[in-house]
Parts: sequence; C-alpha cells; structure tokens
Amino acid sequence: MADAVVIGSGPNGLVAANVLADAGWDVEVLEAQPTPGGAVRSDRGVHPDYVSDLCSAFYPLGVASPAVRALGLEEHGLRWLHAPAVMAHPLPDGSCAVLERDPQRTAEGLNALSKGDGDAWLRLYGIWEDLGDDLVKALFSPFPPVRAGLSLVAKARAVGGLRLARFAVLPVRRLGEEEFTGEGAPLLFAGAALHADFFPESAGGSIFGWLLAMLGQDVGWPVPQGGAGELSAALVRRLESKGGRVRCDTPVTEVVVREGRALGVRTASGEAVRATRAVLADVSAPALYGGLVGWEHLPALLRDDMKRFQWDYATFKVDWALTGPIPWTSPDAARAGTVHLASGMDALTDFNAQIATGHVPAEPFSLLGQMTTADPSRSPAGTESVWAYTHVPQRVRGDAGPDGITGSWDERERAAMAARIEAVVERYAPGFTERIAERRILAPGDLQGINANLVNGALNGGTAAPHQQLVFRPVPGTGRPETPVKGLYLASASAHPGGGVHGACGSNAARAALRANGVLGRHVLRPGLAAAQRLLAGD
Repeated sequence: MADAVVIGSGPNGLVAANVLADAGWDVEVLEAQPTPGGAVRSDRGVHPDYVSDLCSAFYPLGVASPAVRALGLEEHGLRWLHAPAVMAHPLPDGSCAVLERDPQRTAEGLNALSKGDGDAWLRLYGIWEDLGDDLVKALFSPFPPVRAGLSLVAKARAVGGLRLARFAVLPVRRLGEEEFTGEGAPLLFAGAALHADFFPESAGGSIFGWLLAMLGQDVGWPVPQGGAGELSAALVRRLESKGGRVRCDTPVTEVVVREGRALGVRTASGEAVRATRAVLADVSAPALYGGLVGWEHLPALLRDDMKRFQWDYATFKVDWALTGPIPWTSPDAARAGTVHLASGMDALTDFNAQIATGHVPAEPFSLLGQMTTADPSRSPAGTESVWAYTHVPQRVRGDAGPDGITGSWDERERAAMAARIEAVVERYAPGFTERIAERRILAPGDLQGINANLVNGALNGGTAAPHQQLVFRPVPGTGRPETPVKGLYLASASAHPGGGVHGACGSNAARAALRANGVLGRHVLRPGLAAAQRLLAGD
C-alpha cells in the first residue's frame, strides 16, 4: 500500500514520484523493464568499452525545464557535459552550418555562408531574449498557463503582436524564404523542427525549430556524464532519499477502478497494489484508455476519440562503436554533438512526403549523435561512440528505395536500412564505414521492446502537430492530466505539453494529484475537474 502508485519509471514517472515524495507522500513506482528510465537509458550492448544511449541522448529541454531544475539533480550525482558545438548541418559543397553556444559565433558562421544571414539570425535571437523565459514557463506549466501565459502575451504584444503570432505558425520553409538568402540557417531550423516531426511545410514548424535552436544557444544540448542512464539514476537516487521506492520487472496489467475511482493497480503476477490517494500513469494514452482501464469505466465518446489518436513517426536507429572519430569533410561537423544530414530543404520535403504516403524513404534524413565528442568517458581515447536514427512510416505500404523493404524488419530489411543510413554518413565523411568496429541495429519493434511507450519507435507520445496539442492532447478535452476516473492521472508524453525529456507531464500530473487531495481539491476542484472531463468526453 502507498499514497500513490506511479506506473512507469520514465523521466515523467520519476519526476512525478519525486514531486509527490517532496510533499510527504509515500510513493511506489512500478516498472515493467529490468532497469528504470524508460527511454532515458544507456548500456554497453554495442561494445563493452563503449557506452551507448538506447533512445534519447541530448537534453536541452531537461536543463531548461523548471520541473527538472527544481529537483537539484546535481546534488544526486548528475553532471551535464557539452560538445564544443551544439549542432551542425554539413552542406553538399563541403561547407557547414553550425549552431554554437554563443549566438554571435553562430551569426559569424552564417554570415560567412551567406552575407546577411547572421544578422537575420541575431534578429530572431533577439525575440528569444525578450520572450524565452516566459515561453519556457508557459510551455511547461499545466494548461492553461495563466500566470506565465499572461506575462508572455504582454511581452509578445510589445515585441510584435500579430506579426509574432504569424511567425509562430509559419512553416520552416517559408521562414527560410522570408528571413534568409542562403540555405544554412534555414536548415538549422528545419533539422531542429524534425525532432518533433514537423516537416518543412508544416504549420507551426518554425516555432518548434526556433525553440530548440535558441535553447541550444541558451542552455546548450547537454548530455549526462557517463550516459543517458545517469539522468535516470539521479532521479531514482533522489526519490529513494525521500523514502520513495522503484520496483523493476513489475509490469502493471490493470488499474483497479471501483465506483468511478482508481483504487490501485494489479501487476502481471496478480499482486494488487493499493493506492490510497492517486494512481499516476506514465504510459501512452492508448495503453491507458481501453488498456489498463477498461472501456466500461470510461465515457463512450472517449473510445471514439482514441480511434483518432495519431502516433508520431516510427523510428529506425543504428549504434556504432568506431575505431576513430568520424572523418567529416567539413571540420566544423566534427565539433558538434548533434549532426543533421540531408542535402537540402527539398530533400527534407521528399523525405517527409515519402513517409506521409507510407513509403520507407529512399534517402533518409539522419539525425546523428557524436557522444564521445560530448562526453569523453563514453569510449576509449581516440575513438567515438555514435548513433544515428531516421524515421519511417508507422505502417509501411512500400519502399521508395531499391530494396523492397516491407516493414517486416527481418535481418535483410534491417541490413538494407542500416546501409542507407551509413551511405548518407559516408557521403559527408568518406571512410566512415571503414572505422566501424561494431554496430547494433534497432528497428521500430526493438525500440518498442525497450520501452512500451515508444510504439514502433514513436518518440513523442503521439504527434506534436497542432491538432493533437494543448486542449486536443491526447484527445479533445481540458488539456490537463486529470482523467475521467477519479484519482487517476495521465503523466506521460501523451499528455500536455507532450514529447521531450522535460518531466513537465509528470510534474503537472503530480501537482494535480496534490491539489485534488487538499481540502479545496477534495470538495471543489476534484469533483469539478472530473465532471468536466466526463462532460467533454461525452459522458
């Protein structure tokens, strides 16, 4: 028995557990996998001398998030490290656009690629200087973000008002055409936007690309020393210091509901774990609604809404242990922790169009991480621990390339897709493949096996497109973590504000549970929010 049971030990689940433990609650976290962390884990599975991050690797949102910062994880052994440069996008002519920690250095490099582009970049950075703090607070606050939102609106009116709103909804391609003359700066934004699966023509892509790029110059894109798993380990250590518990190898199969209220959970072994105050689910919305909670306990319209739930792109990833650093044609690419590989904006459009029509891309856009460049402890001196991933359709209808990939992801298809990614890297770094000592291929189903929330490697808990954000996340409703079941809270990336390692979904859920269990919450807020959720869900 515990005050709260948290299902899942991903970053959202662990942040939620820490927030509740800080309030004096007895908290138990139940994790299906043998180790905690969800998508924030690392291992030595490629080569015993190399640390490889299994899923996520760089954490700009983590260091910017108020939810994570408030936990003081540095006091529990976490140390952030930075690569010499944040992100690079090599160009076919051998030049390279580079996102530096210093915006002036970024601008100098962009001006060298195309006169005036650096000045345009600094104008966009000026908007970040005016609005960045309030934007981050509003983004990671429970919806609606009243205090931060009002401050953001007031400052936005002073900065540009409707013109700024127009900038926020621009597709990245159009932003590049309006603000820049060269291709380097637009590709920095476009590659960053693709982290959230916004392609060059997506409305709202500019704000996502701009946010990640500006964070890179503000807080960087850091990594935990020793591997992604060290971030999760620090969260676990902090929780345990507060009296909380994490039990691994304990999959939850049911949220026990009686008379419309969550009373606890049942595990795969048949064990019933009582939760006297709340159950927080760090699981995907489709896994919770109609899965852990039967439809008989939920409003009828929610079942229909969940049929419309849209996953983000599937993912295919390769890890390498290299005998030496990547031999980039452009020396600037060697300084960056993250490297984006695509020949231009049109190539990104083609890549996304092929995925949208269910085809495996012929020339995959590759997002590559040079982990030893960021953290020398990841592999022996003079070597490099590297990964790259690309996206593929959730349902494969055909192959835009020559290999006849069907989406079965058998050994032949895995090898063919890995070869496509390696060919892209080789184009910008001749001799790359000669330095591969070992490699590991993670097809979409493998990533889901590592973390059940990553359905076919969907990294964001559902698409980040506008039709599934804010009050539409995960379905039309209040945009809050409360569910139609009293005492049950959605604490995963399927809830607002969505994907990324920032812990805000978990923190918001925990704070909702704390409010509901206060005097005002028990008698006013909890019944009112539960009624609102049921009403919006059509009950």
